[in-house]
Amino acid sequence: MQDLQFRTRKFAIDVFRFCDNLPRTPAYRIVTRQLMRSASSVGANYRAACHSRSRAEFISKLGIAEEESDESKYWLEILRDIDQDGQKPEIQRLYEEADELTRIIIASIRTAKQNR
Repeated sequence: MQDLQFRTRKFAIDVFRFCDNLPRTPAYRIVTRQLMRSASSVGANYRAACHSRSRAEFISKLGIAEEESDESKYWLEILRDIDQDGQKPEIQRLYEEADELTRIIIASIRTAKQNR
């Protein structure tokens, strides 16, 4: 659990640092704001799941974390498509991390549901 808490927090920090260096055009501002919100929400909701009071609450919070990590992938896809500054390698790295987090969270949800 603590490894995933660290990893989701690191993902948010990596996204923040990446977004801080992007252009300040209207399109980038909108996308980076949305990406920063969804990326930071992954860890916040995973942390909330770890402190849940019931299995149902645990599954619910993990579901939100899954949605937010998948949304992060969406915003990274948008950034990849509008990229004009050669940021594709870093966008791809962040995308792969978001994808792995999504997969891990989905597996955790399945396990939690099976262990009811």
